[in-house]
This record gives sequence, structure tokens and C-alpha cells, in this order.
Amino acid sequence: MRPALFLLLLAALPAAAWAAPRTALGVFDGWGAFREAATPRCYAIAAPAATIGTPRAKAYASVGYWPKARIRGQFYVRLSKPRGANRELRLTVGSRRFILTGNGVHGWASDARMDAAIIAAMRSAPSMSVESGTESGGAIADTYRLRGAATAIDAAALGCARAG
Repeated sequence: MRPALFLLLLAALPAAAWAAPRTALGVFDGWGAFREAATPRCYAIAAPAATIGTPRAKAYASVGYWPKARIRGQFYVRLSKPRGANRELRLTVGSRRFILTGNGVHGWASDARMDAAIIAAMRSAPSMSVESGTESGGAIADTYRLRGAATAIDAAALGCARAG
């Protein structure tokens, strides 16, 4: 495990996540897997490999598991800049395209079926990108490498398999 990469992944976590103690399940080529025992919840997470323009927020993509809420494999992305009102949020994973829902710097799949399709696409694609427009007419484009994503997603799923 590369310490600099581990610290980068921890820095990508939202401020609220810092309050909960977490256990690293592993770091896999840029994707990390973590477990928070108190909740319990587990997630795979990565920071973007590239961002267009100057970020205004710490961007990351994640796949989460909340056993007690019966949530498995929920895709979430935090954008590097707030999305403009009524601007479409597009996720491209390999050759697959998805229109995400959300607001501001938040984006997620519209339902569990889309979550499953996104994760399936992530398992075989080399990269994914999230794109939209901003209020000022600028662009949001965060690109993620997917090497290690499948392993991190599996580690997160296993980390919460007995919880709930």
C-alpha cells in the first residue's frame, strides 16, 4: 500500500465521514475500500485522475454498502464544481452513458438498476468521466481511472457482508 495514495484517498472523504472511525480494507491501484463499524457501512472510493479547470470541492466517486438499510452497491459522485441548475449530469463508463440525478456537487444513480449497470460497466472499462455544465457556462469534467475499482468494490461488499 502506498502511503501517499492512502492519504489522498482519506483526504477525499467528506468532512462528516471523518467523525466515524474507519478501517482500511485495502488500496487497489488508486481505489480504496473502507469500513465504518459503528454505522456499519463500507465503501470503495477514488479521487479523480484528472479534472478540467480549477476544482472548488474535493471530488470523488464511491460505491457504498449500508447493510442495515439494505443498500448494496450504491454509486455516488461528488463533483469538483457545483453543477448548474437544470444541467444534465452525464457519466460515461467505457462505451456506456448514464444520466445521473442530484444537485450542486452531488450526483447518483436514479435507482438500484442503474447502480448495478454502472458497477457492471466499471468492472470492464479502463476509465469513467463525469461531465456537466456550471451556472457560469463553464464545464465540469472529472475523469477516474478504473484499474482496481472492481477489487475495491468487492472488498467493500465483503467488508459489510456479515453486518446488518
